[in-house]
Amino acid sequence: MCGIFAYLNYLTPKKREEILEILIRGLERLEYRGYDSAGLAVDSEKDGIRLVKQPGKVKNLRDETQNIKDQLNFDQVLDIHVGIAHTRWATHGVPSQVNTHPHRSGEENEFVVVHNGIITNYKDVKKFLMQKGHVFESETDTEIIAKLIGHLHKLHPKLGFRELVEQVVQQLEGAFALCFKSVHFPGELVSTRRGSPLVVGIKTKTKLATDHIPVVYTKGKDKVDLKDHRPHNNQKSGTAETRSEDTEDYKEVEYFFTSDAFVIIEHTDRIIYLLDKDVASVDKDGVLRIHRLSHNHDDPLNREITTLKMEIQQIMKGNFSSFMQKEIFEQPESVFNTMRGRINFDNETVVLGGLKDYINEIRRCRRLLLIACGTSYHSTIATRQLLEELTELPVMVDLASDFLDRSTPIFRDDVCFFISQSGETADTLMALKYCKQRGALIVGITNTVGSSICRESHCGVHVNAGPEIGVASTKAYTSQMIALIMFALMVSEDRISAQPRRATIIQALKKLPEQIQEVLKLDSKIQEISKEIFDKKSLLVLGRGYNYATCLEGALKVKEITYMHSEGIMAGELKHGPLALVDKGMPIIMICIRDGVFTKCMNALQQVTAREGRPILICNKGDVEPQKFASMVFEVPKTVDCLSGF
Repeated sequence: MCGIFAYLNYLTPKKREEILEILIRGLERLEYRGYDSAGLAVDSEKDGIRLVKQPGKVKNLRDETQNIKDQLNFDQVLDIHVGIAHTRWATHGVPSQVNTHPHRSGEENEFVVVHNGIITNYKDVKKFLMQKGHVFESETDTEIIAKLIGHLHKLHPKLGFRELVEQVVQQLEGAFALCFKSVHFPGELVSTRRGSPLVVGIKTKTKLATDHIPVVYTKGKDKVDLKDHRPHNNQKSGTAETRSEDTEDYKEVEYFFTSDAFVIIEHTDRIIYLLDKDVASVDKDGVLRIHRLSHNHDDPLNREITTLKMEIQQIMKGNFSSFMQKEIFEQPESVFNTMRGRINFDNETVVLGGLKDYINEIRRCRRLLLIACGTSYHSTIATRQLLEELTELPVMVDLASDFLDRSTPIFRDDVCFFISQSGETADTLMALKYCKQRGALIVGITNTVGSSICRESHCGVHVNAGPEIGVASTKAYTSQMIALIMFALMVSEDRISAQPRRATIIQALKKLPEQIQEVLKLDSKIQEISKEIFDKKSLLVLGRGYNYATCLEGALKVKEITYMHSEGIMAGELKHGPLALVDKGMPIIMICIRDGVFTKCMNALQQVTAREGRPILICNKGDVEPQKFASMVFEVPKTVDCLSGF
């Protein structure tokens, strides 16, 4: 995961210093997406395009731009300028200056590109380009993109910038979002996406005359021959039937291209969500156009310019040490917002507006499939047992990548849920398309309006957790759990035998925000205990039943944040191997809540202490029975079993 930020000002005079500040502040907002290196490309009087790249955090890039201030003429005013920037999370090549984006086509920086995603056929393309005499300076997959567009430009010098990009992406396999800049096309910017998110922000002094951008379909654009050295006949683009002939000329306009919409809220709230295979270009006249190489019958014929409903305060850290800490403490509010307007606690009814037209079809289905990755996958494990209980349907949970690897059979009477915070998770999106092609009903559960999963789903639920900037998901996880629990409650509304259980859960949900608030008061105690175990090599997290998912998610968070090995283990599996790891030096966290598996958890607790284990125990407030086996204890409020994971 990497962060892209590009800025184009057309007839909007900006000092170079202002342009650099906009680019760097954009990267600082995106630093959660990549924090091992950062770079940018701007116009320079001396160098044509000047690349500034630094390993480490964005602060290092900011410092470096100040160090070369005298070389860049910060005070020069530019009426038209394109700048692209990137913050990296390494996948190919170690974090270093040479591996940092933007990448260039050659020493003259004729074409430069920033990239989010992975190119799966980069070795084949690299081999071809090396045979043509191109010399590579980095270990990345991205550099082949820059070299390839430079190679194509030399073969077909009459091709326009956007046409060159279209030819490049036809040679690429994998997932990507790309932004290009070139000395041959000053004042122009071209971007495209396939499987990775990209949005465009538009800022004008006057109100836009239209709320959509027509999509142009390029006719007669077969792949060019990469070996053909004859000049290419530059054909004009064909258009879709709905193309507007009076394309809006914005006169004074600023464009922002970025991986996440919230990054540009300080500049504009007018945005366009690009779809897979869109090629968005701003030409020398400052006009934004969106092209596609082919037209599918279900493709919308325009891209809506939407108003982003978000306040700048929502993306500020405030007094918290990190965005993750801030989002942990926002959970009382975020879980309430997920339930707001959907649960009537007085009447004990649940209505999910996005699903109500499909609820009868869902009740008649063969099975429910919950498909996700990482934290979102854990939310499906956390709620599977309740879904099985209340819906009386077979429930299958699957990691999206494994689901695709197995080519899992899907039937027309299956209902497939796809859960993703961003709505852009590549494996989850690919699994969605796989199921959709086979006729299943597709339900999306996301935290991002307008995301790819939202658009591709037949119906769905927006979890309303608010922007989640911390890369390790917290509040989106609990909101996803709430969404799935509400679905179970809604489906079982017509089951008389389930009514007492439903009523108990609904009333427990009402108390949930204040109970989470109570647990957050343990913050300082958690910090003290953490100091005692942070230098250990490994950590085991044990539990079962509804809290097996809590163990998996807790272990994942420890891995992500501390880089310490940690493992979530089903307590029932302890005697089948993991018990060999237990001794007095192994940090162990155990969840021992008063629920249907409490007695079994107590058995596991005694197995751990018999091996001289010193578990840190999470138990219900005032429950002294398990505490006598623990070295340290966290007491949490008692709630209904299926909500204890919160």
